[in-house]
Amino acid sequence: MNAQRKQHYAACHCGSVQFRIRLTDEFNTIRRCSCSYCRMRGAIAVSAQLSDIEFVAGEDNLTLYRFNTETAKHYFCKTCGIYTHHQRRSNPSQFGVNVACIDNISPFDFPEVVVMDGVSHPADSNNGPKVSGILRFSPSE
Repeated sequence: MNAQRKQHYAACHCGSVQFRIRLTDEFNTIRRCSCSYCRMRGAIAVSAQLSDIEFVAGEDNLTLYRFNTETAKHYFCKTCGIYTHHQRRSNPSQFGVNVACIDNISPFDFPEVVVMDGVSHPADSNNGPKVSGILRFSPSE
């Protein structure tokens, strides 16, 4: 684990899966995806290198889901069902980490989140990543 960047503590809802993570660029990589799976999951993800995640507890309590090309690996806690992270299809050397699992972070901390076009995935063409929109949160007073 790279010691140069801040270490974050993260866990699933029930606490069975616990891990430490160092993000590639802190929260500057937040995003959602418009693919069929991510639309239903609804999580906001942030990037980390594969080597920058360290499980403290419960790695054996994770279950794996793959679909379509089966390139991306989506991990969930077997007990509470919370999505914790996935190995990215667009960059298999990175994990996307559910920001809601990171201590003291909420998806509602971000007033705007870029939504990437996962329907026309960059791995399926030579066009590169494409933004399909912006998700905005405006809290009421």
